[in-house]
Amino acid sequence: MAGRIPNEFIDQLLARVDIVDVVEHRVPLKKAGGEFQACCPFHTEKTPSFTVSPQKQFYHCFGCGAHGTAIGFLMEYEHLSFVEAIEELAKQAGVEVPHEGGSVQKGPDLQPVYALLEAASNFYQQQLKDKQQGKRAVDYLKERGLSGEIALTFGIGYAPPGWDNLLCALSSQHTLRNFENAGLSSQRDNGNPYDRFRDRIMFPIRDTRGRVVGFGGRIIGDDKPKYLNSPETPVFHKGTILYGLYEARRANHGEDYLVVVEGYMDVVALAQHDINNAVATLGTATTEKHLELLFRTVDKVVFCFDGDRAGRDAAWKALQTILPLMKAGREARFLFLPDGEDPDSLVRKEDSDALRQRFMDAPPLSGYLFDHFQQQIDTGTLDGRARFSDAITPFIEKIPPGTLRDLLNRKLEQITGLESRTPDSTPAPAQQPTTQTPAQPSTPVRLALRILLERPQLILDFEPRQGWQMAQVKGVDLLSEIIDLIRNNPEISSARVVTHWHGSAIGEHLQHLLQGPLDIPEEGLSEELRGCFRQLASQYQKRQLKQLLSRPLHQLGDEEKKQLRELLDDGENAVKG
Repeated sequence: MAGRIPNEFIDQLLARVDIVDVVEHRVPLKKAGGEFQACCPFHTEKTPSFTVSPQKQFYHCFGCGAHGTAIGFLMEYEHLSFVEAIEELAKQAGVEVPHEGGSVQKGPDLQPVYALLEAASNFYQQQLKDKQQGKRAVDYLKERGLSGEIALTFGIGYAPPGWDNLLCALSSQHTLRNFENAGLSSQRDNGNPYDRFRDRIMFPIRDTRGRVVGFGGRIIGDDKPKYLNSPETPVFHKGTILYGLYEARRANHGEDYLVVVEGYMDVVALAQHDINNAVATLGTATTEKHLELLFRTVDKVVFCFDGDRAGRDAAWKALQTILPLMKAGREARFLFLPDGEDPDSLVRKEDSDALRQRFMDAPPLSGYLFDHFQQQIDTGTLDGRARFSDAITPFIEKIPPGTLRDLLNRKLEQITGLESRTPDSTPAPAQQPTTQTPAQPSTPVRLALRILLERPQLILDFEPRQGWQMAQVKGVDLLSEIIDLIRNNPEISSARVVTHWHGSAIGEHLQHLLQGPLDIPEEGLSEELRGCFRQLASQYQKRQLKQLLSRPLHQLGDEEKKQLRELLDDGENAVKG
């Protein structure tokens, strides 16, 4: 595992890239004065409220409140981790990401594995196009109603019959060890390798960055297993990957929910009918990692299961996994399809709008939870209501404190007539509407911080009045740190200042301060900043003067008497001035 990325490198990286280029590569921007505008990529809107400031190197949406640096934009837009976003920016800038801690052992170089998986995907797609080799596969896909366009979108291919087609095609450029690490080959008892996937429709599985990390193969005939996935590898972990998520994100930046279905063909078939927001787990139960991945993309998830016993068992497991993750603002729904139907078959019988309506009308988590127990327990008797309360209460307790848990407890009381026994949950504080412009700073420290975030270089033009650092007010230490950071990095941008404290409460505080316009004319910023330091110095002097005047004059030493005279003179001059 690599060490921590140095802050100095992050600062240098942000200095090399322009946030306008980063955003415009993904979202069309229009010049608007000294900034750029667009319709926000993070929520649906008709009038542009998303701005990018080349001076601040910061983006902000006045509609939904999204804001941040180039790193933050990539994390939000591409759904990358902080490290992944830095790596992406470094790649764009043509530099290598360093890591601190020479003693930290570096992990294996996985680039050759990714390269082999991409090459294998290309090979399978070429085999599908081959009129002789791929005819059976193409006929099968046509029978399932899939077009060539949708096959291209998902990179669907074909692994032809034979034991070593892939090995023969790619072994001259890739080592056998990499074939094993990529999960593309197996070994016979005598040690000879052979292709893992043979005579199967191939579905490449991509991670959130679009890299092929594994495959799912569906047999064309009646052989078993019907579906064969890549094994666990250094780059492929079934519990952390969702099939179709990368494609769904590319197709639907404005979609406000994702649908979790059971298989590859369901995802592709729905996309064929213009429902592009479906994903599937890879033959495993829904995990916490899956759910966090989903909620990093949208706030609402619809689970779509077959109505049979297996589908209901899978739904119940998903509900139990999701309960602890139901933070404020998240929503989950559970849809059970009619007997004998799956998303692939149902979308053929109904048009896509009708199926979308089913998704929207699906019972919410609360309804599914209560229905599950009410189907098993008769609440028409006192004993039944007691059993019902005993059964459902542990599940309600798994939900984080907040409005949802409060409402479930209230519903439980209505059904049973019993007072809730779950621990008191303090209602979540009402969130301020995100459309409001953040209030302007109201204290000298906050105003000074806000001005320096707007124009860091202003502090280089003067030396603040002595004594301001001694003012006993919140934020003085942070203001001092920011001034030191700017003086040590005279060309530093607003974004680099904020990113210096990334991932901390301070970083969140600075981002909040930087939101919205600063209602001070450009020509007045320097004087306002000087005024902030004068006020802070004055607060310190008044406190010192009060302490000295509270003591008898004869008890003061020579230095204290000198300080008293200076403070009195300063006060008199301030009055005259």
